[in-house]
Amino acid sequence: MICTMLKAKLHRVRVTHAELEYEGSCAIDGKLLQLSGIREYEQIQIYNVTNGERFTTYAIRAEDGSGVISINGAAAHKANPDDLIIIAAYVQLDERELATFKPTMIYFDGNNRVTHTANTIPVQAA
Repeated sequence: MICTMLKAKLHRVRVTHAELEYEGSCAIDGKLLQLSGIREYEQIQIYNVTNGERFTTYAIRAEDGSGVISINGAAAHKANPDDLIIIAAYVQLDERELATFKPTMIYFDGNNRVTHTANTIPVQAA
């Protein structure tokens, strides 16, 4: 059996740019790519917390340490600077890999600075 699992999540990161005329993609600060394990050109899902839009694109590298999160090309219609978004990448794993797998989740303050990381989400209370 193969299961699709959350590989990495950038939780509530702020959009810094929306570039309609740039080649379609999402530019992410290179240090955040490295920390999250998201690769350049990897497919990502973006969930816009501010306006409810959800879309698929791919990651490209922005300058290391810049804090840049740029939504580019046609997707720029789905996000504006200052929107809060969640960026998620997924991986397919077999039963053997699932036994030890843990996702990488990165959490941010309002200025795209990492506050903490985790590999589990607390159980949601009733």
